[in-house]
Parts: sequence; C-alpha cells; structure tokens
Amino acid sequence: MEAKAQARFVRIAPRKARLVLDLVRGKDVDEALSILYHTPKRASGIIEKLVNSAVANAEHNHELDRNELYIYKAYVDEGPPLKRYRPRALGRATRILKRTSHITVVLREREEE
Repeated sequence: MEAKAQARFVRIAPRKARLVLDLVRGKDVDEALSILYHTPKRASGIIEKLVNSAVANAEHNHELDRNELYIYKAYVDEGPPLKRYRPRALGRATRILKRTSHITVVLREREEE
C-alpha cells in the first residue's frame, strides 16, 4: 500500500529542490522530517510540509502505521516557467525564466522480514 502527496507549480527551481530530496529518499519518515527540519535550504520547508501531508494521507486514507513508513519514491518534475523580461544595453531585453516544480513524495510501509 502506498500513500502519495504532490505539490504542483511550486516557485522553486527543480534543480534546487532535487538537492534536498536526495537527502531524504529511502529514509524513515521521522528521520526524514528531522533531516529536513535542520537543512538550511528553502526547499526543505516545502518538502517537509509535503512529507507531513503524505503521512496524513497514509494514516487517514489507507490506515497505515506511521512508525513503519519510509519514503519509497521522491522526485521533482519541471513545471511551466514564468517568463519575465529584463532591460539590457541598447534598448534590448533579455528573457528571464523563473522556474517552477512539481514535487511528488510516495510513502510505503516497510515489509517485515
């Protein structure tokens, strides 16, 4: 049984969000939340909120035990960029892409061996 949470159109570059997700992929939920709380990156707050949402989905919708959950999959897809323009020399303009992300976290229960 899997529980999933998604945050779409988040205003952070996917490359920056992937740095934080790589820290917690495969970890137990409580350990992951502890790592995210102490990580000084902007993406860590967004991902921490997302992991908490996935845990709530697991407990409420699928009746899974929180202590057995771990981060099975975590990935970032690129969302549509916001296009902005910056003035440059000789009356020209340069496009600035403000990138967005779709972040997905999938939790699964550890299987006892």
